[in-house]
Amino acid sequence: MMATSILIVDDFPEIRLILRDILTSEGYTVVAEAANGAEAVELYLKHRPDITITDINMPVKDGIEATGEILALDVSARIIFISSGQEYAELLAIARKAGAREAIPKPFTVDQVLEAVRRAVTE
Repeated sequence: MMATSILIVDDFPEIRLILRDILTSEGYTVVAEAANGAEAVELYLKHRPDITITDINMPVKDGIEATGEILALDVSARIIFISSGQEYAELLAIARKAGAREAIPKPFTVDQVLEAVRRAVTE
């Protein structure tokens, strides 16, 4: 099985670091990290990751706007939203409406991250 490549998008470096540690420890390859939605679109085009995990609320361009742009460029993009302030069901509804496949509520557990990635990969 080929390693799954992942782009991490969050304006907090600490969150990106935690996600990278969780994902790489499970054998996933983090190909790039972005601090906002504008960087996310640019890095998506450059790396074409299997999965993009993006925060919703970020400076410059938010995750919903970035998701729309990425999906306009690549309809098969697999995107997972990560955000605080919502329960899982509410966040998943926001994610699906925007075209994302899965959602991870903050604060998150290792299992929540890995389960969301597994679901997005197999969908």
